[in-house]
Amino acid sequence: MAFNPFEMAQKQFDRVADQLNLSSSIRALLREPMREYAFTLPIRMDDGSMRVFKGYRVQHNDGRGPCKGGIRFAPNETIDTVRALATWMTWKCAVVDIPLGGGKGGIDCDTHELSMTEQERLCRAWVRALSSEVGPVQDVPAPDMNTRGYHMIWMLDEYEAIHRGKFPGFITGKPVGSGGSLGRTEATGYGVICTLNEACKTLGIDITKTRASIQGFGNVAYYACERYLKLGGKLICVSCWDNADKKSYCFKRESGVDIVELKKITNEHGEIDKVAAKGLGYEILPGDAWLEQDVDILVPAALENQINAETVNKIGKNVKIIAEGANGPTTPEADEVIKARGIYVIPDFLCNAGGVTCSYFEQVQCNMNYFWEKDEVLSKLDQKMSAAYHAVHQMHVDKGVYMRDAAYMIAIDRVAKACVARGWAMN
Repeated sequence: MAFNPFEMAQKQFDRVADQLNLSSSIRALLREPMREYAFTLPIRMDDGSMRVFKGYRVQHNDGRGPCKGGIRFAPNETIDTVRALATWMTWKCAVVDIPLGGGKGGIDCDTHELSMTEQERLCRAWVRALSSEVGPVQDVPAPDMNTRGYHMIWMLDEYEAIHRGKFPGFITGKPVGSGGSLGRTEATGYGVICTLNEACKTLGIDITKTRASIQGFGNVAYYACERYLKLGGKLICVSCWDNADKKSYCFKRESGVDIVELKKITNEHGEIDKVAAKGLGYEILPGDAWLEQDVDILVPAALENQINAETVNKIGKNVKIIAEGANGPTTPEADEVIKARGIYVIPDFLCNAGGVTCSYFEQVQCNMNYFWEKDEVLSKLDQKMSAAYHAVHQMHVDKGVYMRDAAYMIAIDRVAKACVARGWAMN
């Protein structure tokens, strides 16, 4: 049976709704998105032909504030993927206690096949399709898979042209100098390692004596690697997608991965040159080998459904912590195995909330028209992430529940209370 990320998100919600004894009206409200948009985007290609792309935006819940969430350019993007990601964004904003709701967007496309001008046309068309449904006080997009700062500024330019004004808070992840925030590029990856570092302290683990394996080598994974190495950990394996082969590979070196060295042999699509890596002493392994390494820490920082019923038993015997840098990397079936093994999990919507937290900071700075220095941004990020981590860990201890359930209990309770206060549901 095909993996359905939205069904997984609903299963996770249902389990915690039972633990919180939520009313039927709150369950019905929070189980489904409040609004969904699916539309076609006819685009003229560089060769003069026309192609029609499918676009999406899902607004899961705005009880605590405007919806917030990225837009991804991904082949075979589906409405269920976007629904799941929008749902997780609601919980993510709530668990770090920022006044935003959850949204997500996407276009079914492959950026490897599109020129920059074709991508710009897609960005502008997506905004035109939704120009009355998104905005700084309604729904604020941001970068996600295969989208960057330049995509965001194209979208902002189109939105401002339609609405005839300057609305820098409409979108986040913009380039610095065009309404973007210093520190935003690093924020998600740095936030992952902030929570990991706090977890190590809580569990009495010396992070300088740990070894880690990370799935991914994109923006989140790269900056997670960078901060982990700065804290003194040893990284032995990373992975990345190879578009030519349509599969991923792992790059392992027991003496330690040098991310700067690997970055130099990585192309604009984030693909590491395998021949060059071999010359630098790396073993080239199958894509799921990152799970099997003899390490203390695993960081899935790529796609959904990576630790599932089939792969969970490949996890190395010495793994102590899984820090979920990706959205939805672990299925409920795999969670049961991980729980039985006593592996400590930092759940995705807590662990990778550094990105949306810094996006919130970007909105605040745009609204003030006053921008902070990078050290101030990253200091505020650490404060938010640390506070959120310790609140979740304390719930985990106090209630004797799995860390994922503890994070959900805090987040869902906050959203439910906001919805009840508005009169949308009853206790």
